[in-house]
Amino acid sequence: MLTFLGFATIVAFLAATLSGRVSVLAALVLIPLVAGLLGGFGADLGQMMMDGIVKVAPTGIMIMFAVLFFGLMLGTGIFNPMILGLARLIHGDPVRLCLVTAALAMLVALDGDGATTFLITVTAMLPVHRALKMNPLVLPGVVALAAGVMNLLPWGGPTARVMSLMAADSAQVFQPLIVPLAAGIAWVFVASALIGLGERRRLGVRRDFDARGVVQITSAEDEHALRPNLFWFNVALTLAVLATLFLHLLPLAAIFIIAFCIALVVNYPKWEDQKARLTAHADSVIVVTTMIFAAGIFTGILGGTGMIDAMAQGFVAIMPERMSGALPQIVAVASMPLSLAFTPDAFYFGILPVLTAGGEAMGHEGLEVARAALLGQMTTGFPLSPLTASTFILIGLSGVSLGDHQRFIFKWAFMTTVAMTVVATLTGVI
Repeated sequence: MLTFLGFATIVAFLAATLSGRVSVLAALVLIPLVAGLLGGFGADLGQMMMDGIVKVAPTGIMIMFAVLFFGLMLGTGIFNPMILGLARLIHGDPVRLCLVTAALAMLVALDGDGATTFLITVTAMLPVHRALKMNPLVLPGVVALAAGVMNLLPWGGPTARVMSLMAADSAQVFQPLIVPLAAGIAWVFVASALIGLGERRRLGVRRDFDARGVVQITSAEDEHALRPNLFWFNVALTLAVLATLFLHLLPLAAIFIIAFCIALVVNYPKWEDQKARLTAHADSVIVVTTMIFAAGIFTGILGGTGMIDAMAQGFVAIMPERMSGALPQIVAVASMPLSLAFTPDAFYFGILPVLTAGGEAMGHEGLEVARAALLGQMTTGFPLSPLTASTFILIGLSGVSLGDHQRFIFKWAFMTTVAMTVVATLTGVI
């Protein structure tokens, strides 16, 4: 009963959001709520919802102040030189723009944090995409491809979870995946170029494109927010924030709360100006944080009712015996779409132990199955998943809907997993 109810909840949620007829916020709350009532858990649903909210609260607070901080920094003008430098590489060509966007996202993603990657990359590249009149879905799509493949790094969440679960080190889990990862990176650049070619056919190459105009567009959005006299202070503060993030000296939420308050007071000493800055970024903050807490309710109900555990058992039970020899490949190919249905904790700590145990019973090495899962589960799949908070940063800053984003980039992200799976199979990694 719980297995059926769980899968029905996931299917109903995906159908509702992909149809575009129901907001993601409403679907995240109402669909699991109805499922919980149908399962007879009415008396406990309130506590399950609160448990889910409590788990995501630190992330929600962190993202709220991260959006405010980077939004404030963008307004002061410190990203203008970076935007200008990148724009000069593009020469009005959509293909070059997509390749530059992918490269920047990969570089920023080296810190292993999706939220930071999206905040910095989208903030820097959005004015350029808008100046060339690119399809609004291209920027979040290309950034998603780049950040997804880089999430395979050892300090990324999925790989760290696998090392913890399997009691293994990086040499056992990540090093065998280096060649497949390189193949994934290569595919992302190919995919970015192909997406750019589509835009080039639609828009052509802007021979008259002036990179300086991009900075003027950015600055013109709110000239009163610019603080050229505080440029180096803001640069130093931003670098200090990034260094603190990389070194994990403080909790992420604390870092952004402190940094935002310092930046706000120094750049805008008057309360009227501070209020104007808060109001300017209110839309982005509300969109992102409400989605995060709604996602907490979603996972809180599915986890609290036992639906997630039941789905894990059911997933293994339906595996035909004749397909057991290809279990690692099946896990790899299925792992990316499953990112839309399971949180990283639910999959890696709930489903993967069952899959690895089943794989060992079928004659496979447990680590082999675990490495296969990393080729898509919350790596290439995480920037499309409604169950990861950073996805809402990506679409919120880009100004697109989750359903449109998923429909646009899903096939490209899935092909990243396929490319890595093929290379992993050929090299004997899985």
